[in-house]
This record gives sequence, C-alpha cells and structure tokens, in this order.
Amino acid sequence: MGKIMHERAIVKYKNGRLVNLRDTIATETALTVRVNNEEFATMVCTPSHMEELVTGFLASEGLIRLPEDIESLTVDTGKGYAYVTLKNKKISSADFVTKRVIGSCCGKSRQFYFHNDVQTAKTVTTKTTITPEQVISLMKKMQEGSSDFQKTGGLHNTALCTTEDILLSRSDIGRHNALDKIYGHCLANRITLKDKVIAFSGRISSEVLLKVSKIGAGILISKSAPTSLAIDLAEDLGITAVGFVRGGRFNVYSHPERIEG
Repeated sequence: MGKIMHERAIVKYKNGRLVNLRDTIATETALTVRVNNEEFATMVCTPSHMEELVTGFLASEGLIRLPEDIESLTVDTGKGYAYVTLKNKKISSADFVTKRVIGSCCGKSRQFYFHNDVQTAKTVTTKTTITPEQVISLMKKMQEGSSDFQKTGGLHNTALCTTEDILLSRSDIGRHNALDKIYGHCLANRITLKDKVIAFSGRISSEVLLKVSKIGAGILISKSAPTSLAIDLAEDLGITAVGFVRGGRFNVYSHPERIEG
C-alpha cells in the first residue's frame, strides 16, 4: 500500500495576509490492470486497498463473478501495475470493449449502457427498510469517521452499512474506485449484500447507480444530488436512491416504499 496522503508546502491567504505553511494533499496515482497478459484498463486512484479495488473492478466489469475466478493477483505500486491471471485463460480484453449499446436493462426504459453493464447490472429485490432517523444517523457517522477527507478535502467516501451502523468504509479520489473497494472486500469476505445500505459522499451519477446495482445493495444514500439518468436507472433496477442527506433532511428519488414513514 502506498501513501494515501502527502504534505506539501503551500502559501495560504487568510485574514488579509499570505502565510507559508504545510498542507495535507490526497495522493493520486495511476494503476494499469493487466489481465491474462493483456492491458485491460488504467485507473487513476488512491493507493489503498488495491487488491480490493482490482477485484471489485473486475467483478463490476463482468470478468469475474467470484474471487475464486482469479488464479493470481499481484499489485506493484512502485511500477503502477496490477497483474491478474484468471482461471479462464480465454478471456481477452477484446471481449469487453467499451462500446455503447442500447439496452432495456429490466424492460422499462431504453438507455445507453456499456456492453458489460447490460451483462452485469441486476435488479435488486430486497425487502430491507430504513427509518428517516437511521438515514440521517448513517450519513452523520460516515462523515464523522472520514478522517482522510477531513485532512485532505480531496477524497470520496463510501460506507457499507446495516440500517443501524457502518460495517466498513473506503475512500478514494475516484468515487467509482471507492465503490469497487467495497465490492472487492465483500466478495473476498462473502458478505451478503442485499440487506445492506450504501452511504456515499458524492453525486449519484448513472455510473455510480450501476455500480451499486452490481454490488447488490437496495438502498443508496448520499449527501449530494442524483442525475436524471441515475434516477431512471434506480427506478428500473429496484434501488432506493436518497440524496441531499444533510441538515436533518433528505430527498427520496426512487422506491420510497423502503423508507418507513
């Protein structure tokens, strides 16, 4: 694991004057993933929990279903490479090109997806419900526990939760990466996901919503806003999307039946 934060000398303007001091900066690095001796993708990320990141990324891209599908996984942070050998040696990066296709997903709306999203996005049918008080409490706990964000101001935070408490948190400069780290950890530790809640610090984009559907959680809460396509996908995929969780208030954009009034 590399250093996720660095200190740098900066000049700060405060109270009408310039002051020299040191500031904590989030680390940004590139990680190129090679699968079966082929270059598959390069991710810009925070160098923490890299094996989880790669595992979750491969699962969300549809290359694997379980950690057992991986024969070997080695991360060289110094060179910026992850070397992955799959048990299925026939899998090639050419099989997962990022062409856009039009898919119905679950038959309601026609939207644009990556080819692998059509294969791996799944409808969530959880019966888990959550109270407004629990929504607000989970977001507060995630933010209070985000010491890396408080130090740098430059990281996205994601937490895997029960309706009562946070189970684990991950941070990254890329919001998608933070979700992949959660996914990779859950796969490696056989954690059941359909009764879980995802708490998230960033905007709920369509890509984020698709990641959550692949993870399999039915409730997503965020302190930020959703996009229109994300809401459409949430409706289609059975996910309760809750945004603007702040100041004791929030908005429910899809499947409000899981919020106990």
